[in-house]
Amino acid sequence: MDGTGPPERAPGFVDLVMLARQAMLDRGLEPDFPAAAMTEARALRAACSPAGTPDERSRLWCSIDNDDSRDLDQLSVAEPAPRDRIRVHVAVADVQAVVGYDTAIDRHARVNTTSVYTPARVFPMLPERLSTDLSSLGANTDREAFVVSFTVAPDGTLEASGVRRALVRNHAKLAYRGVGAWLENRGPAPAPLAAIPGLDSLLRLQDVAAQRLKGRRHEHGALDLETLEAQPVFEGGRVVDLRCEPKNRAETLIEDFMIAANGVVARYLADHGLSGLRRVVRSPERWERLVTLARSLGETLPSQPDGPALSRFLTERRQADPLRFPDLSLTVVKLLGRGEYVRYRPGDAETGHFGLAVREYVHSTAPNRRYPDLVTQRLLTAALDGTRPPYSDGDLDGLAAHCTTQEEAAEKVERQLRKSAAAQLLAPRVGDTFDALVTGASDKGTWVRTLTPAVEGKLMSGIHGLDVGDAVRVRLTGIDVAKGFIDFERAA
Repeated sequence: MDGTGPPERAPGFVDLVMLARQAMLDRGLEPDFPAAAMTEARALRAACSPAGTPDERSRLWCSIDNDDSRDLDQLSVAEPAPRDRIRVHVAVADVQAVVGYDTAIDRHARVNTTSVYTPARVFPMLPERLSTDLSSLGANTDREAFVVSFTVAPDGTLEASGVRRALVRNHAKLAYRGVGAWLENRGPAPAPLAAIPGLDSLLRLQDVAAQRLKGRRHEHGALDLETLEAQPVFEGGRVVDLRCEPKNRAETLIEDFMIAANGVVARYLADHGLSGLRRVVRSPERWERLVTLARSLGETLPSQPDGPALSRFLTERRQADPLRFPDLSLTVVKLLGRGEYVRYRPGDAETGHFGLAVREYVHSTAPNRRYPDLVTQRLLTAALDGTRPPYSDGDLDGLAAHCTTQEEAAEKVERQLRKSAAAQLLAPRVGDTFDALVTGASDKGTWVRTLTPAVEGKLMSGIHGLDVGDAVRVRLTGIDVAKGFIDFERAA
């Protein structure tokens, strides 16, 4: 042997990329692009803007995303308006201009309906030639976009909103970590931000607008949750650590803008008499457990679901016990129930999104990563052009059910792979004890999440009397990396 072969793997090593591929196949997802889709992708060119498209490249647009993101869906910019208003513009990549309806690329995207984010590899919904290039709002690149505009009043209400097409240019590719530290006065302005005169003041203005929006939604019951998702750290193909990063101010800025933009799009479609896909979270499935949980902490919630009351409870608990607030947040998320897509026809009763405290809400701002957003863009095109939309109400009913199912399948794959990564990390620690929180309790079993490291597993014994939100001491009894199984027993 000349020593140039692949490195030796420890006994029990599992290739997490191969595991992810199989997990996707098992749940009806396609990890690979069909040959026809790749042939289409190679032949595509950037979309040309129709004559008369407004040129808004001179605005100081910027993107804020993860450090390593290349599939950039949105840009944003803000400007002062009369009477202490702030005018916000959100540009969303015009993906539908590149992805033709019922093409091979579109059919593959319709199967998965979402990009799948596993610890070892991302499986994108669209070929990377599109998502990271032709349909991405990359730095210093001219692209056509849908622009959602709205004015934010001092009290956080939205005024004078609308949707249009425009030609835009990303003047600064920024990252959450650097912008968040700068906004929170914990670090200097990131280099791309400092290099553009005037961008710093406009970004501060974006932050003011976002804080107004957040404050208004919280008054109406939006839930300020803080869940920590541990991200595996790899060395030589193996997991060596799990790291949690709390959400920073830059992330909440983008979140608040996207919530506002999605509401504007929902109302725009309804005002034009078009049906669409709404994203809804119904009233909590287990409100009575939330009432009991609040009582155990010395707080009171009403007997019926009440968003503002739950929001106030969470605010008080964040202040009273910030260390354990992420654990409480996780419990609330589990008890709220799942989100889903539904077909909405103008005039239908509004179900709304309980957690965001908004009544009219679509997914429209991540078309490179989510299929419902691409569907919404095609509906927006019909509204803007005065043409017939490509989907009937029956089509939208089927897509709503399918997208909900596939999103759940993708989440299960992601959760399984996070567990497999965590199991790989914990393999040497079988027999150790941990402080944990009960995160699930049903006929299917009882699940717990250890506090350090943040790992979820099944409690195999000692489950009597436990419910979601309870604190418990557990012992790690076994792991199965391939299946993502992490088993605990209740410790004395």
